[in-house]
Amino acid sequence: MTRVALVQLDVSDTEAVEARIERAAAMVEGLTDVDLAVLPELWHVGAFDLERAKQHAQPIDGPLVTRMRAAARAAGLWLHMGSFAELAASDRYNTSVVIDPEGDIAATYRKLHLFGWADGEPSVMTAGESLVVLPTPLGATGLATCYDLRFPELYRRLVDSGAEVFLMASGWPTPRIEHWSILARARAIEDEAWVVACNSAGTHVGTTMGGRSVVVDPRGTVVAEAGEGEEILYAEIDPDLPREWRRAFPVLTDRVL
Repeated sequence: MTRVALVQLDVSDTEAVEARIERAAAMVEGLTDVDLAVLPELWHVGAFDLERAKQHAQPIDGPLVTRMRAAARAAGLWLHMGSFAELAASDRYNTSVVIDPEGDIAATYRKLHLFGWADGEPSVMTAGESLVVLPTPLGATGLATCYDLRFPELYRRLVDSGAEVFLMASGWPTPRIEHWSILARARAIEDEAWVVACNSAGTHVGTTMGGRSVVVDPRGTVVAEAGEGEEILYAEIDPDLPREWRRAFPVLTDRVL
């Protein structure tokens, strides 16, 4: 079994970005009894605070990723550090970073589906172009971010690339939190894969995050779910279960399209 921790951070306006980064890093450094931890989407600034995201955008080798690499190394765990506003040349991306226990970057994923139409994320960020599947202690792990959850074709393509678990960072708000819960289970059921989805809590720029980070097994059973406030959610994951369930109930082999 693989033990995971979903760090459902409060991302309220009242906390300075630098203070939140240090607080999150300290939380990760305390997770010495887990194999993998995951943080939310754009937790350093708040997923809906696009002005703050612009102000705090930085390159992949900047101080934020460097600090979280050190935290992963100190705790000796795999870390999906959530996403951050990546500055690359003249473009900004909503970029997730996975770090191995030695503190090295194992993978990066630039969010494909940007939320908010013309005046939202697309006005600040550039969409990514590539799918990402990498080996982690959970098995073959596909990466996705928040709004991606609404696009089942992305997850099916991740499955076609070998994914047995979906690891997601999110900043999903309270008004649509039931969609979050339903869609997380749907992605697990239809793709016979683990879903490990970390949301944020708190209120920033007038938007309240819904919390309810969740772990769903390949049969669609919710094995762990957080409340609405800040907490660390723990779960045990069996990396062999997707293959076992796909053999027992071979839906994916009956695909026509």
